[in-house]
Amino acid sequence: MSAILNGNSIDLGVCYYPEHWDEKLWKTDLDRMISAGLKTIRIAEFAWNLIEPHENSFDYSFFDRFLDLAKTKGIQVIFCTPTATPPAWLTEKYPEVLNADIDGHLIHHGSRRHYNYNSPVYREFAARITEKSASHYAKHPAIIGWQLDNEFNCEANEFYSKSDDQAFRVFVQKKYGSLDELNKAWGTVFWNQTYSDWNQVHLPRRTNSSSPNPHLHLDYLRFISDSVNTFASAQAKIIRKYAKPGDFITTNGLFGNIDYVRLTKESLDFMTYDSYPNFAYCINGFQNSDFAKDREWSRNLTETRAVSGSFGIMEQQSGANGWTTSMEAPAPRPGQISLWALQSIAHGADYVSFFRWRTAAFGTEIYWHGILDYSGRNNRRLEEITELSRKIENLQCLAGSRFHAKVAIVKDYDNIWDSQFDVWKKRIESQSHYSLFKMCQLLHVPFDYVYAESDTFKNGLSSYNVVFYPHPSILTEERIAVLEKYAAEGGTVVFGCRTGYKEIHGKCVDSLLPGLAAKLSGTDIPEYSLVPPDEVPLMVNWPSDSETGSDSSFEAAVFVDELEAAAESASVVARYSTGSFGERKSGAVVHNAFGKGHCYYFGGAFSDSAAEVFLKQLKVAEPYGKMLSLPQCCEMTVRKSDDGTMYFFVLNYSKSPVEIEVLQPMYELFDKSVRQGKINLSGYGVCVFKTQQIK
Repeated sequence: MSAILNGNSIDLGVCYYPEHWDEKLWKTDLDRMISAGLKTIRIAEFAWNLIEPHENSFDYSFFDRFLDLAKTKGIQVIFCTPTATPPAWLTEKYPEVLNADIDGHLIHHGSRRHYNYNSPVYREFAARITEKSASHYAKHPAIIGWQLDNEFNCEANEFYSKSDDQAFRVFVQKKYGSLDELNKAWGTVFWNQTYSDWNQVHLPRRTNSSSPNPHLHLDYLRFISDSVNTFASAQAKIIRKYAKPGDFITTNGLFGNIDYVRLTKESLDFMTYDSYPNFAYCINGFQNSDFAKDREWSRNLTETRAVSGSFGIMEQQSGANGWTTSMEAPAPRPGQISLWALQSIAHGADYVSFFRWRTAAFGTEIYWHGILDYSGRNNRRLEEITELSRKIENLQCLAGSRFHAKVAIVKDYDNIWDSQFDVWKKRIESQSHYSLFKMCQLLHVPFDYVYAESDTFKNGLSSYNVVFYPHPSILTEERIAVLEKYAAEGGTVVFGCRTGYKEIHGKCVDSLLPGLAAKLSGTDIPEYSLVPPDEVPLMVNWPSDSETGSDSSFEAAVFVDELEAAAESASVVARYSTGSFGERKSGAVVHNAFGKGHCYYFGGAFSDSAAEVFLKQLKVAEPYGKMLSLPQCCEMTVRKSDDGTMYFFVLNYSKSPVEIEVLQPMYELFDKSVRQGKINLSGYGVCVFKTQQIK
């Protein structure tokens, strides 16, 4: 059994860089970590030279000394493969290991993540350093697990080296088998792009229109993901030969152009996420102007949970952010470090590791503050984390419980990657996913992301009452079959505009729209358009179906599918009410009864108002409104244990105190008492309620 994420405990840790500090500090640092309640440390992700200072010359003494001290102190260690930063002796002698930009210019040594995944030379060196590290260190009793590399695809998630170009050709040759099939899949007859020899096939290159073949580009992103996955898998297989029983393998993310469902399934025991909610307050580009700010990171935690039901945090915000070249963010305000750590736990993390113990006094990250400043003196941040570790002792009863939701939002990598270079689709996807997240937050609707590539999707969606699949432009027979089965058995599916108009290669289908979704949705789409600028906002009217209810009016954003009911079981339940679409009384929402369940097709992208109306119409808004009454500045999440016990987290993202109301008696874990009635929750405060009193 793993020493963390074992279902028995919730644990705190910290990232440490012993190579940055005088060895005289190690003992004191470890003692102080333990006193603060930090039981686990991550080390070595950028320390290749300390193990292989010269080619074929290995020295294990540095980490031998440190690991022996960690064992003596009783602190656990997560050891990393150091392949995120190949050393200078390697890149100078073998420049083919370097990544390149789209014009072929090499990305040189001097920062990090400057390698490419497909260099045979680099794969050989990466496998060797992994083998040498694992064979020597894996049996050490201080080590409890391994991290592969560090932040795959951070800094760069596109690769254009000669090795990548050659590997891409092999990738598509294996996928299609013949040039005829490749030409067909990529539609190369357009603009006379047809290939007559495999040597003509390359990665996307700079073109006259700066617009490469979109079908080639979609396969290129699939290729990048495949490159990451095979690189990670090679390391994982080596480590598993040497790891002690119960020691785990993980990696940290999330970053672009990676199928993390596959990565987790093939190479990891669980995923870990790097959570920096303070990016919301960055001066140079990360900040949000509306409600979300640091609350946006709940969306990222939901993404992590979607690819790895059991997950941890490898890097949790503990200080101000900044490199010497970018990212200027203030220090967390008093209470925010605890809020953000509990945000992670509220979303299902049973391990939270802070970044970092001491702030680097040199290098690019001198402004990326850790728990301690340069001097190492005791400070407010250390006091807050020490107090948090005491509070978390009261949460041990919920270890192993899982996030609980009755609403799901389906995503898939085909559509995520396709939207990166389809500007129509990108606007639609961005609008809908953000508004659905926002309104689930404000209406206190716990939700899951579910990837169509995951076993959760493939094995059925029966645990959810409502499933949104906002804009699956690329739709497959396998995926629609899962959705049809779910609806037939009583579930509710909701589609948005532009559903089903592409096949797996990103080419448009020649069938009536919405393509493969036509049967489930009972919908026909004879006309469609971007919403004309002079008709914004385009409004929809959804009449009430009851005598006491009132009509709902909301905005259809970005795009408009004009809908007609195309099945006896289907009907138009809402129509556009403004502009030329309103004049034509075009259908905006079609409802179809499907078996025991329902399908709704909405002809627009989900604005805030549209997301709100759908959540309310489908009766999933405020699902625990009879138990808790909360202001919108508070997030509510639910974790549920195998015995049915439910834990309600209430997180106040406002710096001001707010009043919440507990409508039914519940046990509050931090103050260890049964609470009912109005409660004053402090600024950045968190309450955790249990559905039954502890006796």
